[in-house]
Amino acid sequence: MLLPRALRKPRVATLVASVALATAAAFSSESCVVGDLGDANQGKAKSPLCNGTPSPGPSPLRRLTQTEYDNTVRDLLGDTTAPAKAFPPDQKIGAFSNTATALTVSPLLAQGYESAAESLAATAVANMKTLLPCNPTTAGEDACAQQFIATFGKKAFRRPLTDDEKSVLFGLYQTNKSGADFTNGIQAVLEAILQSGPFLYRPEYGDVTKANAGVVPLTSYEMASRLSYLLWGSMPDDELMAAADSDQLASTDQIAAEARRMIQDPKARPAIEQFYAEWLEVSTLDGVAKDPKTYPDFTPSLRTAMQEETREFVDWVMWQSDARLETLLTSPTTFVNGELAHAYGISGVSGSTFQQVSLDPTQRAGVLTEIAVMTALGKPDRSSPVLRGKFVREHMLCQTILPPPSNVVIVPPAVTPGVSTREAFSQHSTDPACKGCHSLMDPIGFGFENFDGIGEYRTSDQGIPVDATGNMTSSDINGPFNGAVDLAQKLATSGAASDCMATEWFRYAFGRGDTLDDACSLDTATKAFDTSNHDMRELLIALTQTDAFRYRVQVSQ
Repeated sequence: MLLPRALRKPRVATLVASVALATAAAFSSESCVVGDLGDANQGKAKSPLCNGTPSPGPSPLRRLTQTEYDNTVRDLLGDTTAPAKAFPPDQKIGAFSNTATALTVSPLLAQGYESAAESLAATAVANMKTLLPCNPTTAGEDACAQQFIATFGKKAFRRPLTDDEKSVLFGLYQTNKSGADFTNGIQAVLEAILQSGPFLYRPEYGDVTKANAGVVPLTSYEMASRLSYLLWGSMPDDELMAAADSDQLASTDQIAAEARRMIQDPKARPAIEQFYAEWLEVSTLDGVAKDPKTYPDFTPSLRTAMQEETREFVDWVMWQSDARLETLLTSPTTFVNGELAHAYGISGVSGSTFQQVSLDPTQRAGVLTEIAVMTALGKPDRSSPVLRGKFVREHMLCQTILPPPSNVVIVPPAVTPGVSTREAFSQHSTDPACKGCHSLMDPIGFGFENFDGIGEYRTSDQGIPVDATGNMTSSDINGPFNGAVDLAQKLATSGAASDCMATEWFRYAFGRGDTLDDACSLDTATKAFDTSNHDMRELLIALTQTDAFRYRVQVSQ
């Protein structure tokens, strides 16, 4: 029998201090958007910091996300039960759920870690032969336990354990062995490791022996983790760890070679698809509600099909097509099953299997016109020019629209027969309290009016012919456009849009916003992206070559 839990393993208390961020911004119609909107090269870093001295920007301590936790215990223990689904959901800042400052540990999450560790450890020791690197009968129980602590601990911590860590864990094993119960001791060690900071977090100190002006390169073990969690969303494999063991993850060429190998591995696909699901807001569909009277076809199965369509399309662009941003934005290719084909108005497709199809190129072009994206950016009972225009500004051009002032009461116009959505929202152009921001969003969002609140194509709205003309301002593609296909074609030629894609991937890769100190890193990424003809696989390689990826500001241990 196991000892009382308080005696057999360390408790998880506060794993990391919560970081609170406060942002204050004055609001006016003239200061609605953050950023230099008149610069056609927005996102191109032009900084005096680019002087040859590494400038890595901040490196916040990063906790494993729910997805990373589940992937890690899968690769570490072979456990596919996805225990993190029982944890409180990860909070988002901006578009992404992996922002370091949001990944705090609440008491409820700490309790979830404890329960998961107990369950995972109990399951693992039930198959001791595959868990241990040695036979305790022939090697001796204590010697085998020490070998297990060293080998399993190295995998779990993604680096060799220190002598102190080995000593503490071996002491825990001896205490919980409680006489002759070897299994009990190993189980206690497992539970402790699975609740420890080096497992739940990705701490980085860098190689302090190579410090220069307060900046240190990452160690090869830290680099292995950065690569694996960026490209696989999980722990390093044996090949990465072998490279780290021999310190073969130090140069840009060594890092690029591993990154290329990893991108070709099937494990890269779900990790990369998750970025696009979050960037496109398709990951929010699970919480999207639609009025069943207005949209009776919006069923749970259709919602699931929408999300799968985006995954299939991204997979096709990245691995079967040319991986170019222009293809992502303009291709009429998509993937549908029978239910989704009906929503698109496509005949000849039935059943649950997804098939590749070509959509009408005069109606659809790339991800911006996918049913999933339009549904995520629609209201429960109508389309939303505001949400759609704001999405283009923020996600496609990296321009930040400030929220309305707290004293403004937002009352959307009612859905009225005979009054189109465009007409109903035209009040924004005349209301002084709304005009400043909405003049930057609504004229873009009107270009999507051919799509209703669940993304189905329409030519009339409330009995009124749809007017899908729009206008872009404060960008490098200024001017009128006619419909979402025309807008997508313009965005595919936009230098600001390609720079924004690099910036969004940068934010996702580093779990934080970009700062002035990142100017050289962003310059490296955007130039490489341009040189590759906007190949998004090459963009990922370029991110691994940046100062932000290879270095960190020196910290004391």
